[in-house]
Amino acid sequence: MAPISESKILSNFLLVPAQLPAAISLQEFIGLFPRRFQSSPHIRSLYRDLQSQRNAVVDNVAENIETEAKQGKALRRYATKRRIEAEAQEHDDEMEIERMLFGAAANAHNPKHSLISIIPELEGAVNEIETEIQRLAVEEESLLASVRQTVGSMSDLRYGRLANNQLREQVLEGLADLQETCKEKH
Repeated sequence: MAPISESKILSNFLLVPAQLPAAISLQEFIGLFPRRFQSSPHIRSLYRDLQSQRNAVVDNVAENIETEAKQGKALRRYATKRRIEAEAQEHDDEMEIERMLFGAAANAHNPKHSLISIIPELEGAVNEIETEIQRLAVEEESLLASVRQTVGSMSDLRYGRLANNQLREQVLEGLADLQETCKEKH
C-alpha cells in the first residue's frame, strides 16, 4: 500500500465532507423553515448563498493545504540537506581521528584485517544494525500510533461535531496571530 500524503489526509478530512450538500440537502434545509415559508423562492436563494460561502471557505482551505504541502516538501529537503552535511562532517571527523591514531598509513591500501580477524568485526556490525532496526521499528510504531490518534481526533472535524464550541474562533485567532508573526519576520 502506497503511503498517504499529508495533503491527501487533510483533503479527505477537511474538503470532501465540507461541501454544503454533504452536510444538509436543499430539501432538508427547506424543512428547517416553518411550513408557510417553505415554498418561498428566497429559501433556495439563501441556500445557494450559503453554499457559495461554504465553497469559498473550502477553496481557501484547499489553498492552505496546498501551501502547507509545499512548505512541508521544502522543509524535508532542508532537513535532508542538513543531515547529509552532518554526516559528511562526521565522516571527516572519523578520518581525522584515524589519521591521528594510525598516522599517514591509515589512508594507504594496507589491509588492517585478515579474513579471520574481520569476521568478529562484521558480526559486531550486524548486531549493531539489528539493534538499530529494532529501535527504528519501535519508533515507527510510536509514530504510527501518534498519526492514528491525530486522525481519530480529526474525525470530529469530518463529521462536524466539535467538543469545543469556541474552536472556530480560537483557530481563527491563532491563524491571525501566526500571520502577524510571519509579517513581522518578513
